[in-house]
Amino acid sequence: MGDPLFILALVAALAVVVVLMIGIGGFAKGGEFNRKYGNKLMRLRIAAQAVAVLLILLFVWLRGQGGQ
Repeated sequence: MGDPLFILALVAALAVVVVLMIGIGGFAKGGEFNRKYGNKLMRLRIAAQAVAVLLILLFVWLRGQGGQ
């Protein structure tokens, strides 16, 4: 639990959730916010999700290699 890479992966996953919730909220509300930021938020979510997945894979790979 105290592994810095685990904490970083957890923060990245939480960032994905936050961006997703803002995007869903904007989509549900509609209006100007959704028109202006809807696509940008979903692109940001995809980028954050890719980073989170890479960090999780790196953590699992290092754990399998006998890392800390």
